Amino acid sequence: MPSAIKLYTAKLSPPGRSVELTGKALGLEFEIIPINLIAGDHLKEEFRKLNPQHTIPMIDDNGTIVCDSHAIIVYLVTKYGKDDSLYPSDVVTRSKVNAALHFDSGVLFARLRFYAEPILYYGSTESPQEKIDNVYRAYQLLNDTLVDDYIVGNRMTLADLSCIASISSMHAIFPIDEANYPKLAAWVARLAKLPYYKATNQEGVEELAQLFRAKLAENRAKSK
Repeated sequence: MPSAIKLYTAKLSPPGRSVELTGKALGLEFEIIPINLIAGDHLKEEFRKLNPQHTIPMIDDNGTIVCDSHAIIVYLVTKYGKDDSLYPSDVVTRSKVNAALHFDSGVLFARLRFYAEPILYYGSTESPQEKIDNVYRAYQLLNDTLVDDYIVGNRMTLADLSCIASISSMHAIFPIDEANYPKLAAWVARLAKLPYYKATNQEGVEELAQLFRAKLAENRAKSK
């Protein structure tokens, strides 16, 4: 019997959590290989040999290495999904799911990363208003996209499992105002009801938010 899929990840990583959420939705078990980004585990030679871009998450599926959360979740659902509900085979519906995955990588996670990374890794003391405004613009874009219960139609897909990991992390730092973004707030609440959501996503969200606030305070204290 094949060994469990190895998942190199960190709880504070939104992309990593999207892979874990997808795994739960598919009923998969991962062998978690924790990677401490702050300590630089991802820069060690052993890891860089597996993934020259030294990013997480990464999976090792019995010798098949797949990097990038969006590529990973498509791989997992294509190989292990019992049906096409998470990644519909209908070409039009699938194109909408793919668009949402690109929206996550190009807008949601990108805006969170560009705001938080200088503070987490490079000692920044700044909290630039322009970057904060970009987070709220992203909220508006997704709020306007949500015409149904889920990002693509009325059932959960990879679009939701990917985007919720980023949005919930943003929300922990920049709370979503339900009055301004009612459809977005309702969508977040809907996904939070998943039985595996708290342990798989919310705990990591809180870890990231706590680390972010601690690093910002530490950086500011050092700069005085």
